[in-house]
Amino acid sequence: MGIKALIFDVDGTIADTEETHRQAFNAAFLELGLAWEWDQREYAELLRTSGGKERIERYIESQKLKVQEKARLKRMVQLLHSSKTRIYTELIADGRAPLRPGVARLIGEAREAGLRLGIASTTTSANVSALLGAQFGADAWNWFEALACGDVVEKKKPAPDIYTRALGMLRLPAQACVAFEDSVNGLRSAKAAGLYTVVTPTAWSEGHDFRGADLLLASLGDAHAPLQGDDARLAGGTCLTLARLEQLHAAAPRSAAA
Repeated sequence: MGIKALIFDVDGTIADTEETHRQAFNAAFLELGLAWEWDQREYAELLRTSGGKERIERYIESQKLKVQEKARLKRMVQLLHSSKTRIYTELIADGRAPLRPGVARLIGEAREAGLRLGIASTTTSANVSALLGAQFGADAWNWFEALACGDVVEKKKPAPDIYTRALGMLRLPAQACVAFEDSVNGLRSAKAAGLYTVVTPTAWSEGHDFRGADLLLASLGDAHAPLQGDDARLAGGTCLTLARLEQLHAAAPRSAAA
């Protein structure tokens, strides 16, 4: 079965947004009077936990605090996350977090070819809307037929729920779709749902174990950031085109694309 749809993770995959998320978290902590500041190393470790609210809860649990204080802070999680989301959307609207190489090109190729598009992200729908609008324009939300975001599933990545929901919204089988991810949790989620998965790590996820990926590249590649070396060999050129992706997908073992 050929490719009928492309399903994208957002943070780290469509755009390298994690530094903007980190800054928004720290601004929210300051706004609400908490003397917390996540540096890049600490945030990279927290990213192993999917979901912003879940990261805050994990951080609280890691602190040496009295039980009563942890309980008080946990009651603040929703407020903290809401403040962080508001700050993040303001930063994104100002042009933070540009698209990763090749994303706009491949989405354009897919739209021209009549392929359908989906989102499968553990971030909130507000964050997704802000990024798509800032990078593609106000109408971009309508390009994606499936918008499966972290605020609509109980179990986040690495559970397959978010991809299962996206497939249900598209009304397509897994073997007709390709997933794009940047993290180990995202890869595990997509593969658990049966999807052929392309992984393009960022600095936040370099060195992680991506052995389960069907295709592992530094990026999707474009004229300003061409693929090189082994990446260019795998992609069949300086960028991963839709035509090359369809070749790779068709040649994949049944278990990798079903």
